[in-house]
Amino acid sequence: MKIAFVAAEAVPYAKTGGLADVAGSLPKDLEQLGCEVKLFIPKYFLTDDAEHDLHYNWDIGEMPIRINNVTRTVHVLQGKLPDSDVEVNFIDCPHYFHRRRIYTDDWDEDERFILFSRGVIETLQRLQWAPDVIHCNDWQTGLIPLFIKDNYSWDKFFDHVSTLYTIHNIGYQGQFSKSVLFSAEISGEHFYPGGPVEHHDAVSFMKTGIYFSDLLNTVSNKYSHEILKPDLGAGLDGILSERKKDLYGILNGVDYEVWNPETDKYIPHNYSAKDMGGKLENKKILLEHFNMPFTKSLPLIGIVSRMVAQKGFDIFADAIHDLIELDIQWLILGSGEEQYEELFRQLAFKFPKKIGAYIGYNNELSHQIEAGADMFLMPSHYEPCGLNQIYSLKYGTVPIVKKTGGLADTVHDWDELKYFGLDTGTGFTFNDHTGIALSSSVKRALDNFHIKKNWKKIQKNGMSKDYSWKHSAEQYVELYKLAKKKRG
Repeated sequence: MKIAFVAAEAVPYAKTGGLADVAGSLPKDLEQLGCEVKLFIPKYFLTDDAEHDLHYNWDIGEMPIRINNVTRTVHVLQGKLPDSDVEVNFIDCPHYFHRRRIYTDDWDEDERFILFSRGVIETLQRLQWAPDVIHCNDWQTGLIPLFIKDNYSWDKFFDHVSTLYTIHNIGYQGQFSKSVLFSAEISGEHFYPGGPVEHHDAVSFMKTGIYFSDLLNTVSNKYSHEILKPDLGAGLDGILSERKKDLYGILNGVDYEVWNPETDKYIPHNYSAKDMGGKLENKKILLEHFNMPFTKSLPLIGIVSRMVAQKGFDIFADAIHDLIELDIQWLILGSGEEQYEELFRQLAFKFPKKIGAYIGYNNELSHQIEAGADMFLMPSHYEPCGLNQIYSLKYGTVPIVKKTGGLADTVHDWDELKYFGLDTGTGFTFNDHTGIALSSSVKRALDNFHIKKNWKKIQKNGMSKDYSWKHSAEQYVELYKLAKKKRG
């Protein structure tokens, strides 16, 4: 099958979150399954042409694309995803994409991704490469299914091209003023109260993608059900319920060539489920780095996250006095809302032997926390998939998570399963989004940490799990087939 994979970011070229990991990994596994895949992303200023061996496509040349009644000149740079034959097509328009950040608060944010979407379609036309499926991801690509079925319907080239729309996080919808109808040349017949593109008297890129795509999916099975309900549907639960029969859930995979304690290049000591000695040594070095004392009987809990309420920092703040009283050390890496950054700065200053904090982003340190911590906390209010809990399982770092989205699909509570006579649990979970529920699960984890037989079993259960991309890629291929069949 021919797959055009379209995303606003992809590793190793540009990244703000998990979407980049998906876009940089899934196409390679699809290729291994026999698909012909072309990846499309914007050419951002931060992407170095020479470093990634990008070259100008002279066959395509300069493409004139009209946005907001102004014609912009667009061209395509091409490269290959590392360690693969997956062709990467960079839609290059310096006016829109040569800025300091991938996503901006600029007045023309809508125009940037209108141009990107049209640039992808017109590149396909000039390449004369008709994919079986255009795989769109998140709000930035939400207009593509509409464009294919309306604006470019005159071109028979797209008659049998189907679309799959993946929702990575429904909380980010790409909502803009009605002026988008003019700038994107969208027919006014699509805009009316409750209509295909209208949401709260504005144009929603995500709603448009949901309405016009042939099939939909989210990045975990649990999340595909959660977003059908008002509390987690972010106002789009109605249209999602209408398309329920076309909505699927496929769990994101992880790249075990990067996240594997046996081969991880960022950690001082590699280790495996058969020989866990290196994990203890990593813990010692990690604590020393933060000038914190090492005590073998004192567990270390790691957190690597954006510091926002959605990630559960609101209930962490509520539970902090209870958590501080426990015989536990903490290491936190991340950045986000000022109130939470300041909270951890103050905690690290006040309790230097118990709490260490790094405010910012540090990829090497994120690996070292996964390898050196005994437990990993993810108390997210909602989590479409989550990746750190999957990394934690592989590293023998027992996850403590809110039972939501991909966290619920991947972490299975030790105590719950023991109640039914099973010793297959891989972590600790809680249901209620409260500080009390969070601290209760931390206490259960602490109790089991001191029962070494239990703890080793929980660690090995997690390390034996396989959440590689291969299985997820196989599911996507089946979804592509369904989308193609539906389009006809």
